[in-house]
Amino acid sequence: MNTHWNHPHKTVYADDDTESVPLLLRLRVPPLIFGLFLGLGISILTSRFEEVLAANVHVAFFIPFIVYIASAVGAQTQAIYSRDLKGRHAKLKNYLMKEPLLGLALGVIFGLVSWLAVDLWLRDPSLALAVGLSIFIAVAVAPIVALLITEFINDIHEDPAVGAAPIATVVQDMLSIVIYGIVTSAILL
Repeated sequence: MNTHWNHPHKTVYADDDTESVPLLLRLRVPPLIFGLFLGLGISILTSRFEEVLAANVHVAFFIPFIVYIASAVGAQTQAIYSRDLKGRHAKLKNYLMKEPLLGLALGVIFGLVSWLAVDLWLRDPSLALAVGLSIFIAVAVAPIVALLITEFINDIHEDPAVGAAPIATVVQDMLSIVIYGIVTSAILL
């Protein structure tokens, strides 16, 4: 006898080619609402670093920069892993071995480029160090955040392409703000 409790749940994938607008809304709205509230949390988190922002207004210039690059790296991981999950050939173990290495390598590259660019632009070695180090850390953790959230969404039988993207992005954004706030406070205050 198959019941709700012993019958495997089938994942419904959001497909604009075949699904109705009401179904697409039902699939897409919940993770976006969750992300909206977490996004409000980002504003609250940012306000916690008011002291360092007030001490050096240039700190504010790099918030979107750091948030963007870490989210972009996570979004690549999430998109590739989601695609492989749908094709049923993703192996989490392989991703957990390779993606942290990619995150570290990308973190080093983007951290060094950012440090150099900020130092050349503003001639502020301390701020340049804070930005470069923050980018390194945020980018290094981004693939892991994206993988874990995507795997969780998949495990609860939701379409990871729909659910993981907004949630992983806002979680990564929050982490990037916290990382940048802590690093800039430690270096500049």
